[in-house]
Amino acid sequence: MTRKELFENIKKKQSFLCIGLDSDITKLPEGISKTAEGIFEFNKQIIDATHDLCVAYKPNMAFYESLGSKGWVSLEKTIAYIKEKHPDIFTIADAKRGDIGNTSKLYAKAFFEQMNFDSITVAPYMGEDSVIPFLEYKNKWVILLALTSNPGAENFQHYPHGGKSVYKEVLEVSKSWGDEDNMMYVVGATRGQMIKNVRDIVPKHFLLVPGIGAQGGSLKDVVEYGWNDQCGLLVNASRSIIYAGSGSDFAQKARAEAKRMQEEMKQLLKTHSVI
Repeated sequence: MTRKELFENIKKKQSFLCIGLDSDITKLPEGISKTAEGIFEFNKQIIDATHDLCVAYKPNMAFYESLGSKGWVSLEKTIAYIKEKHPDIFTIADAKRGDIGNTSKLYAKAFFEQMNFDSITVAPYMGEDSVIPFLEYKNKWVILLALTSNPGAENFQHYPHGGKSVYKEVLEVSKSWGDEDNMMYVVGATRGQMIKNVRDIVPKHFLLVPGIGAQGGSLKDVVEYGWNDQCGLLVNASRSIIYAGSGSDFAQKARAEAKRMQEEMKQLLKTHSVI
């Protein structure tokens, strides 16, 4: 998917919502079997209920890998379903890969060719040669970890390096590996003012912003500090949407929460004259 196509979809759906399909087998609702096949059925119903309100879906690999080969099948079926029914949806493999070049080439092949994801999250710790293999695919995206909101982020990301924090060094160095048409950055929503620091370094890139909803991040703050002239944001919510209900009406509850967020985003898009 191209940047233009993504931006057009944001305008069409009046939304920059990404829904995380972090489908935990232990939390599947009433009426859904607690099996790998049940995860696909759960995902399918969530997608059917929310596809017109979001522009992206982001499965976290851990929830599928933990189930072995059956989990991978449910993931492949989920992505195939999205591609068949809603090809305008941007798909994100939340895999956080990052290894030496020849290994990264195979990770890229797995997620971009075998499963046809549009993008993948990548860890930058091993540097340029671990990231470039993903960038060699046309109309595919690397979403590089830059500034996360977990407590352990303080261990390295904020460590001073040459007079500036390591996360700023990651941004400065990595922005030359690709460009705003094939690279995005992960920036935690609970970091507030620091989102502005990121935007100052990468003004044109899209930011994938997790932490809205269950993690307590503020959509208003994200927009205040992270907005650019093409929106430039994919704001992710996972648990607050997919687990909004635990009964047989879980899909309707998920839709209601997604709709609430989409309406808020619609107003923000209008305020910024995008729609």
